Amino acid sequence: MVRFLPVGVIIALEIFCLVDCVIAEESRVRYLPKVVWILLILFTSIVGCIVWLAVGRPVAPGTAWPIGSGFPEPSGRRAPAPDDDPEFLRRMREGNREHEELLRQWEDDLRRRERDLRGDEGEAEPGGPGAPRPEHG
Repeated sequence: MVRFLPVGVIIALEIFCLVDCVIAEESRVRYLPKVVWILLILFTSIVGCIVWLAVGRPVAPGTAWPIGSGFPEPSGRRAPAPDDDPEFLRRMREGNREHEELLRQWEDDLRRRERDLRGDEGEAEPGGPGAPRPEHG
């Protein structure tokens, strides 16, 4: 079974290179016409695939020749990082305030329910709703 592994890898590489060449835009394929690349990949097996991957594949615009990432380079102004964006930081602070208030309401409701379950309605708890809270900040 292991002796068939290299043959499978070569076939997979040839299929990948052939499909990659067929779907590539004719105007962006480098050095040779697309038909010649297809014949090279088909008839020279591993060598044709390696040459296609090394020098024949189209390079994305704005990337360094001959090796490109395959992804277009971002153009224009880049968005600032979240910690450099004052609007994002303001929204986060507002969201935190709303979250803190919601947590306080849940804590107060939980204390009230615990007090009702125990029947301690007349006693004041040290951390009850009327007690001062430490501020987180």
